[in-house]
Amino acid sequence: MKGSAKSEKPFCLSISFKAPHKPATPDPKFDEVYKGKAFRKPENYGREHSEHFSKQSKQGRQYSRFHEWNYSDKFDEVMATYHQQIYAIDVAVGMIREALVESGEADNTVIIYSSDNGFFCGAHGYGSKVLPYEESARVPLIIFDPRHPNSGKKLRSGAVTGGIDFAPTMLKLAGVTAPENMDGVDLMKLYQEPEAAVRDSLLLINVWGNLPTQSLAVVTDELKYIHWGYAAGDFEVTEELFDLKKDPLELKNEAENPEYREALEAMRIAYDQHLQDWKMEAVAYNNYQIYGTLFDRKVSWPEKAALLGQPRRKK
Repeated sequence: MKGSAKSEKPFCLSISFKAPHKPATPDPKFDEVYKGKAFRKPENYGREHSEHFSKQSKQGRQYSRFHEWNYSDKFDEVMATYHQQIYAIDVAVGMIREALVESGEADNTVIIYSSDNGFFCGAHGYGSKVLPYEESARVPLIIFDPRHPNSGKKLRSGAVTGGIDFAPTMLKLAGVTAPENMDGVDLMKLYQEPEAAVRDSLLLINVWGNLPTQSLAVVTDELKYIHWGYAAGDFEVTEELFDLKKDPLELKNEAENPEYREALEAMRIAYDQHLQDWKMEAVAYNNYQIYGTLFDRKVSWPEKAALLGQPRRKK
């Protein structure tokens, strides 16, 4: 950073922390910060709050880790370690800010703070991440531009944004035009107008882990639609619809509620449109292209099973 500041040329510094990822090995320097503290459990904590979730979502390690990672029996101890790791990140960010001040670049450097995923921490009786539910899918996003008059006003935006927006945002800040084929949008529009929107909907994609837990979802500022397409053996194709305004804790699946019939159909259409984009643009890498078929609501499970080389057990 010091060298870049002296060169009088623009610089981009990217710093990634392992914390609070497992294995949890916090800096012992901060052992006393949360020692003995009692933590408030999420309002949707525990297995009783996932009975309405799909069977597919309970097949991965996210479900077993509620017990394996001791959210069920040592919640305070686990959360103390978790927050101790995050506390150390806060300290490190402070050190970076101090270095910017010392270099003379603090007033001309934009800081973007985020994460690659959320953590369940016992919500719905799950641990870990990956699944498309709120605790896992939502991440912090803080942008600080010292040059902008809105800085320091603690403004918040409820706009639907995603990781795909980081690159276009940073390119725009650097005065570089983003390629036309790049997904995502410049988020500095929200810095200027926190009440604005940058898109109608966003995909939540999981093509990692075992097949049952792989899913595709669409989220808007009000609704979330999840399609669980795995239907081998005793599994059934499952749809989930959550009203995020009325039910941010996702305690009720509205997919079969007649009052949400129009909303469900609208989200299905949005889902299909996003999937069509996937089919047209998926790269020929890591077998991503087959998910255009695996996530297709209109393709039968026997056809999907054949694509996967699995027995055609479902009619």
